[in-house]
Amino acid sequence: MSATDRFIACVTGPSQDLILEEAAMLIAAHAHHDLDVAAALASIDEMASSVEPGRVESLRSVLFDQLGFGGDTCTYYDPDNSYLDRVLSRRRGIPITLSVLTMAVARRSAIAVEGVGMPGHFLVALTDQPDTYLDPFDAGALLSTADCVALFHQLHGSSVRFDPSMLAPVGPLLIIERMLNNLLTIFRSDGDLRSQLWVSRLRAHLPQATLSHRADVAMVLANSGQFDAAAEIFECLASLADPETAATLLSARDRMRSRMN
Repeated sequence: MSATDRFIACVTGPSQDLILEEAAMLIAAHAHHDLDVAAALASIDEMASSVEPGRVESLRSVLFDQLGFGGDTCTYYDPDNSYLDRVLSRRRGIPITLSVLTMAVARRSAIAVEGVGMPGHFLVALTDQPDTYLDPFDAGALLSTADCVALFHQLHGSSVRFDPSMLAPVGPLLIIERMLNNLLTIFRSDGDLRSQLWVSRLRAHLPQATLSHRADVAMVLANSGQFDAAAEIFECLASLADPETAATLLSARDRMRSRMN
């Protein structure tokens, strides 16, 4: 089974069977074709074997003191920071990939955690310790709610309103979507159309994918000169849309076909 087929099976199967770090590794496998996903996941098992079950302090000690995981503050937008296999080998990453790793080790160590998608800085909530969050980007620092609010304002400015819902837990599918969105932002900035295509295609396979997400695949194809393939997607999407949206999509289809001549 290809990495794409394995990813689709992973994200579209029963929600209780979705293993977040496996889906994250399968994203990385699209960039690193020689990646042994099973071996990479086994290395996470090995890390967890050093953690005392149920002990948050042991988790922090193993990941951030002994193994030295932390945030890449020098090359933050390097795509390697969004690939879980590279995070494992470099021990550097961005908040969301470091959080995915932390959550994976915690789950294996009987430590209850949840992902928190605070805008601009992903965090890990300690489920059994209210008002306590872990920041894997800052070497596993423990934060209170007030600390999270301060961090938010540090990132976005004091005039931007913080809403308590920003610290609500988010599920694995939304975490995967955010990881793919991060990669798309990087590849759009770099003008890397080939990478934009595989990332946008993976995002389009998520259960929560919108028509806009699927249309993004067509736009990348068009920007790559594949107008016929783009036209086919626009036509297919039009059959699923409301009349007004369908008209817009069919107009896009016609523009693609006119560029084929």
